Amino acid sequence: MVNFNGELLPDSSLFLNQQNRAWRYGDGLFETIRVVNAKIFFWEEHYLRLMASMRILRMDIPMNFTMEFLEEEIRRTIVENDQDSTAVRVRLAVHRKSGGFYLPESGGVEYVIETAPLKNPFYTLEEKEEIVELYKDHWVNSGLLSTLKSNNRIVNVLASIYAEENDYDNCLLLNEKKNVVEAINGNVFLVKETTVKTPPLSDGCINGVMRKQLIGILSKLDNYTLEETSISPFELQKSDELFITNVIKGICPVTAYRKKRFATEVSRDLLGKLNMHIRLGG
Repeated sequence: MVNFNGELLPDSSLFLNQQNRAWRYGDGLFETIRVVNAKIFFWEEHYLRLMASMRILRMDIPMNFTMEFLEEEIRRTIVENDQDSTAVRVRLAVHRKSGGFYLPESGGVEYVIETAPLKNPFYTLEEKEEIVELYKDHWVNSGLLSTLKSNNRIVNVLASIYAEENDYDNCLLLNEKKNVVEAINGNVFLVKETTVKTPPLSDGCINGVMRKQLIGILSKLDNYTLEETSISPFELQKSDELFITNVIKGICPVTAYRKKRFATEVSRDLLGKLNMHIRLGG
């Protein structure tokens, strides 16, 4: 079942048409959320990011779009799909109401909630190769709009096709200054000895919820130094570790970039601290 504006419909229902602005113009936002046994991970961070993004896109936020309301709608959808006792991937999408061309007729919004089962209720490191390459055909523009989880993900789509065609597991995206911004499906962190670097939001990376969690964890650890700073592609082969983060997988270590092989010790250490953070109610 899918939740469209509070109405639970069969997955096969045709409830959107060619007038939908998310389809026509990319005039929409989405949150990808991890839920385990009906517990929504990092719900406050997801909610606040969605509200901030809606304001930036000049969408009218309905009075009932409270944190409690949307949480209940997510839980109701999960229960309807008999997924309240398992791990679930939730996609909460918000788009502007149909009407108008580039100039919308309304600032009002509609929402869609979808769910899909996940295999593992815990964050774990997958024991598999994760070989990456730079994607250089198109840039991610630095600036505020690139930090939003919007429907405008064509660079990610093209990078995914490039990765598949060339037998890579992921690609690293660059901005117009040729700095590493993010991976196809998450933020990137680079490790050199005890220093952990991640690109700043001003470089155009997604304002990731998991990125925020790890920054918070790292800021409290004395044995690591965190730097939010631009990352040049030349630094990749000089680093000890490279990993990708998102709320579905947690931490995904990169094993190789060109001839460089990466370790995973810091990734494993931070994953343990992340799981502990979650157990303590973080």
